[in-house]
Amino acid sequence: MDWTVSSGKTAIPVYGSRKGEDLVTLIHNVFTLPFGRGLRRRFSSENYAFLKFLAWLFDIYLPNRVCCWTTERKPRLRGFGGHNGASHLLKQIAGVNLLATTRMCRVMTWYGSDKGGYFHNYTVVYESLFKRLRTQPLRIFELGLGYNDLMVRSDTRTAGRPGASLRAWRDLFPNALIYGADIDRTVLFQEKNIKTFYCDQLNPDAIKELWGQPELSGGADIIIEDGLHSFDANVSFLRGSLDRVRPNGYYIIEDIEGALTGDWLELLESTYAMQYPMYEFVLASLPHPKNKTDNNMLIIYRPLE
Repeated sequence: MDWTVSSGKTAIPVYGSRKGEDLVTLIHNVFTLPFGRGLRRRFSSENYAFLKFLAWLFDIYLPNRVCCWTTERKPRLRGFGGHNGASHLLKQIAGVNLLATTRMCRVMTWYGSDKGGYFHNYTVVYESLFKRLRTQPLRIFELGLGYNDLMVRSDTRTAGRPGASLRAWRDLFPNALIYGADIDRTVLFQEKNIKTFYCDQLNPDAIKELWGQPELSGGADIIIEDGLHSFDANVSFLRGSLDRVRPNGYYIIEDIEGALTGDWLELLESTYAMQYPMYEFVLASLPHPKNKTDNNMLIIYRPLE
């Protein structure tokens, strides 16, 4: 099945003009360049996070809320596996309007996650995939918690606040148990319904030890890989973790570089689709006016047996 783009009502970019995109850049620079670092020192972490949330709310969320009434932006998808070329999973995702606004967008951004912020719109896809699961007693696992130690190897230096996504998952799935892991031991923590572990995703023994933890021995219903964004690291964790997805569950890799989609397609078609013939695989490219490089995700669905 080839890459496809579902046609929308009109093909108008979300910001609609260069002026809008310049505003996004300006606000982003306010929070990342020296002036932004000055704001971080001037305000408490809570107040600074609130300012960033307000900037996102008025510059991204509210304009999108208006635009999505008359405009659609669809993901580009490549699917295979399963009974009919991942038709079930493709159907779930193909109808997503990437300009839509959801509660998940607000909750993730409120906690400081980048999943629905200025440069990613994964939350709209997740809303479509997971809305039927909200009240179920799930086990949700995410690799990559954010960072404190800049010396720890990672490609996610612009990632969200440590633990942000886990706390958002807890709010969004009130009956779920939330687990996470990271190579940076300084960001590990434990709270109500949340527990985190150490893991080096490039080390097969560390991955095996992670899934050997008593809390994780039964696998997870949703596994999200948002750790080290390199092909080798992604494949390493996928190789050691895909079998840990429960039936009717999902395995997702975020932030795949567009330049690597060819490598992923070759690997999935030649290896994983053969090894897991019942699983459905979709490589999704999510058009975004401010991110032309890594706003791509691999979604794997394990059907009920």
